Amino acid sequence: VAASDDVCPACVAEKPWRDRVVVDDHGNEHRVEDLCSTLRDSLNYDRGDDVRCTPETYSEALGALGLITLNRPRALNALTLDMIHAMAERLEEWAGDPGIAAVVFTGAGDKAFCTGGNTKEYAEYYAGNPQEYRQYMRLFNDMVSTILACDKPVICRVNGMRIGGGQEVGMACDFSVAQDLANFGQAGPKHGSAAIGGSTDFLPVMIGCEQAMVSGTLCEPFSAHKAYRLGIVSGIVPALKEDGKFVANPTVVTDRMLDDFGRIVHGEFKTGDEFKAGRETIKAGEIDLGLLDDAVESLCAKLLETFPECMTKSLEELRKPKLDSWNRNKENSRAWLALNMMNEARAGFRAFNEGNREIGREIDFVKLRQALAQGTPWTPELIESLMPGAGDD
Repeated sequence: VAASDDVCPACVAEKPWRDRVVVDDHGNEHRVEDLCSTLRDSLNYDRGDDVRCTPETYSEALGALGLITLNRPRALNALTLDMIHAMAERLEEWAGDPGIAAVVFTGAGDKAFCTGGNTKEYAEYYAGNPQEYRQYMRLFNDMVSTILACDKPVICRVNGMRIGGGQEVGMACDFSVAQDLANFGQAGPKHGSAAIGGSTDFLPVMIGCEQAMVSGTLCEPFSAHKAYRLGIVSGIVPALKEDGKFVANPTVVTDRMLDDFGRIVHGEFKTGDEFKAGRETIKAGEIDLGLLDDAVESLCAKLLETFPECMTKSLEELRKPKLDSWNRNKENSRAWLALNMMNEARAGFRAFNEGNREIGREIDFVKLRQALAQGTPWTPELIESLMPGAGDD
């Protein structure tokens, strides 16, 4: 698309972006407001003519915008092979389409953007099956590389939690805009893996080595407000309505920057009764992602009004810090992840899959370390003894 002749560059600062006019390849004029309304409709799943659906993904080209929706909300939009195939295929198609100016990734519902791999599939098929997981990671890595090589800006609309592999997909994108109830983080060392599907490459570049170490090893989730402060997302908006009015995430400190000792507390989770009260407020309130749609629409509208080749070159240059590390490590990482399916991943994913809130979803780490210190090999008996609730009899 290109700006129509009646738009003077000198008026850009005075004329609201929603009133700007763009012209498509057929010579038809559109107000940016109308394009944004089209995008809003798509985010609410009103399907147009150019739609591609699978049972687990939904994608649509909307004029100059491409939308890809992960559609497994009951499974927190965890990735399957079919989803990875569909994401990469559609992204490759739009990367070479001169009629597409930007691509938006999002998830169905308001609970999760994506929580990474399908843990049931990991536990029941890939655990103990390294050659198959190596091929799975080939597809996942290729999908991440496709995002990083896309000739169009890629936006992550963070409609809910972005954890594990979902965080890696999101950080591969060029922009992330989140609703402020979303949580972010990694799950690797807590559940038998390492965040080497992109996070160990991207986090040091994006937030610095120390904070990357905290996220990649301790696996403690953090809020959208903290993600915004650290620089993982470029914008956040409220999603919770209380008595019809938008309010900030009530489980997070948002009313002050520092504690009494000068430590940053803005964006940190509240604790104790304050946190419990915040959870109750969320349960009693209404979730409305309208402001998230507005923020994504605004960003897309700004991207529409740039020179396409200059945009592509800018993306290529600005992605280099992430790409340099990713391209150095992705093949070795894939090999290690496959071999790890014979021991720690085999135990960790099974524990997560078979556990629950009552008994937990993690192995007995103390028992594991004691066994390894005594030279105990990885056997089915060892794994069985580590499962949640195994010592309760």
